[in-house]
This record gives sequence, structure tokens and C-alpha cells, in this order.
Amino acid sequence: MTGHVPRHAVVIASGGLDSSAVAYLLASQGARVNLLSFDYGQRHRKELQYAALIAEQLGAPHEVVELSGLGRLLGGSALTDTTVVVPDGHYSDESMRITVVPNRNAIMLSVAAGVAVASKADVVAFGAHAGDHAIYPDCRPAFLEQLAATIRVGNEGFLAEDFQLLAPFLTVTKADIVAAGAELGVPFELTWSCYKGGDLHCGTCGTCWERREAFQMAGVADPTRYATAAVGER
Repeated sequence: MTGHVPRHAVVIASGGLDSSAVAYLLASQGARVNLLSFDYGQRHRKELQYAALIAEQLGAPHEVVELSGLGRLLGGSALTDTTVVVPDGHYSDESMRITVVPNRNAIMLSVAAGVAVASKADVVAFGAHAGDHAIYPDCRPAFLEQLAATIRVGNEGFLAEDFQLLAPFLTVTKADIVAAGAELGVPFELTWSCYKGGDLHCGTCGTCWERREAFQMAGVADPTRYATAAVGER
């Protein structure tokens, strides 16, 4: 984070750990927070329900942008194409690659920038972290810098003069996010990570492995109920 004190933030809210921690962080700094979620034709909509729960906890407005037709156009990803199997096991570069949704963050952040202009917000924020950098090009510092510049140029004269596009956790790990979220009072039990969208977190897909490991590494109790125990657990 920079020295900028946020006043009004539009936060891309997936219902997961990362975006929820971003929303709580900005709220803790005194910002008025609006949560913005997207129905982009993803494999399941359960994450949208959890984003709504986080908004309720924060007393923040929550809007869902209807872009469900995109899922049909952005095929080939395990997140949008039901013919592609969600990979199980610890993430590898190859299994992460199959979860890439083309240009997703650019699409979402561009819409959020429009909302920021209309609502006179000075911040748009999202939950990218260092663990995303290897495979997701739209979670890297260069992407953030270039898109921020594009938003400023494309909205010159309409955007808040001190506007910032923020990814507060861009240089830290998911375990760091869990640790920070615990300090901020994030209700982790009201967040959703699993890509499969069942009644419980499946416990076997890459995001479930990543979630479970983050809690373990942070030394924070994991309130998540998994359908499948971790290796070595009964």
C-alpha cells in the first residue's frame, strides 16, 4: 500500500479469502467499501453467495454484474467450461494453467473502473497475490501498473485525481493473507475457495489444497469443512 488514504473503494469480490481480506483491510482504513461481483458464466455461482455474506458482515453494498454469456465465449478453462475437469492435487504450473480465464481481471477491473467513475470512488481493488504470478499474467505487477495507467488515460477529467488501482497483497503469499485476515477479523467461515461448488469444500482441488496450506502455514485455525480429509488426516 502507498501513503494514499482511501475514501471510497470498489472491491472486486469473489467470495474468497483474498478479496474478502482486501475488503476488510480497506474498511479498517476508514474507506467506504462497495463490493462488486461478476457472474461471468463460471462453473458455479456459489462464490457469489459468499461474497454477499461478506458484504452483509461489512454493512457494504454488493452488486453482481451479469456477464454470464462470457462463459460460453471464454471456453477452455476449467472455471468456465464444464467439459474441462477441475484439476485435483497440489497446484503445478500445468494444472494452474487450465484454470486461467482469458483476460478475466482486465474485464472485471475495467467494469469496476467505470463504477468508480460513476460513484466518485478513489480506489478500485482486487485480491491478486504473489502465488498467482507464475501462471496468471493478469495478477502480476506489470499488469497492475499498465492497467492503472490505461484507466487514468481513458477516464481523464472524470476519475478522482488521486485514483488508485490497488492489489494490497500483490507481493505476499496466501498464508500472509490468512494471517492479516485473522488480525482484521475476516470471518473465514463465510468465504469460499473450492472450484467445484459442492455442499462442502471438496478438499482435493488445487484451491482447496492452497487454502488448507495457507491456514496451516499462518498458524491460524481453519474453520473450513472439507469433504475429503488432508493426507495424513483421519
